[in-house]
Amino acid sequence: MSSTPIIVEKIYSAPVSKIWKAITDKEQMEEWYFTIEDFELREGAEFNFSVPFEDIIYHHRCVIKEIVPLKRLIHTWTHPTQSRGESVVTWDLQPQDGGTKVTLTHTGVENFADAGADFSRENYVAGWEEILGTSLRNFLSK
Repeated sequence: MSSTPIIVEKIYSAPVSKIWKAITDKEQMEEWYFTIEDFELREGAEFNFSVPFEDIIYHHRCVIKEIVPLKRLIHTWTHPTQSRGESVVTWDLQPQDGGTKVTLTHTGVENFADAGADFSRENYVAGWEEILGTSLRNFLSK
């Protein structure tokens, strides 16, 4: 079992401010990410969302740990109905050549080993690649 963080880096031809809003505004998140009714951009705030897949509903519970406006958002990532584990997701935004480099780092996915194969590192990698490489990219290009 690896404790190597998952790191997904993407460069977008959009300003940092547009990407920051996409990852911190619940109305915008609903368009490309998940519907998160209780999202509030505040350190210590808890937010929840559910993702149905086949006959299982995956409940996610997260707590915002750090906010550096226009630069970094850090939150926990847990699956309380499937696992006792906790992981951490960090979104780093950096201006780059007229666009923005987004680096998503997800540490601790090995802590979900008690939840079975659906929570494998490979599934998280594929999920984040799809979310950042397709969903966010398509949203920003509108």
